[in-house]
Amino acid sequence: MERTFVILKPDAVQRGLVGEIIGRFERRGLKLVAMKLVQVSDQLARQHYAVHEQRPFFKGLISYITSAPVVALVLEGTNAIIAVRNTVGATKPADAAPGTIRADFGLEIGRNLVHASDGPETAVSEIALWFGEDLVDWQRANDAWIFE
Repeated sequence: MERTFVILKPDAVQRGLVGEIIGRFERRGLKLVAMKLVQVSDQLARQHYAVHEQRPFFKGLISYITSAPVVALVLEGTNAIIAVRNTVGATKPADAAPGTIRADFGLEIGRNLVHASDGPETAVSEIALWFGEDLVDWQRANDAWIFE
């Protein structure tokens, strides 16, 4: 099973979409193995977005992600990274496929509701940064009906 990291950004939390978004991942068949509500510190924000430090939008990213609580998740499943990214949709909500989270609930790139790891290495590092070893290994009763 593959694991991936997701942030439900301040706009998702403020708009009351946390349950709807998590429900979409669960209905897809992905399993929650970690979740927490976080008021992101400046230090954590800078570590998370370090790859963008030299870009002109870096300051805005930091300001936004620290502006209100977020919900951080780790999801698990077969091909979890691509499954989550397909469920979330394109970064620009206007380019996202109908039925995706960003297409259904977003209008602007700066308020696109969700961050999702873009690859295996990123997922591993983001999970370690946000959760360390605080993941729960568990079996759902319906896993046999989801996974071959």
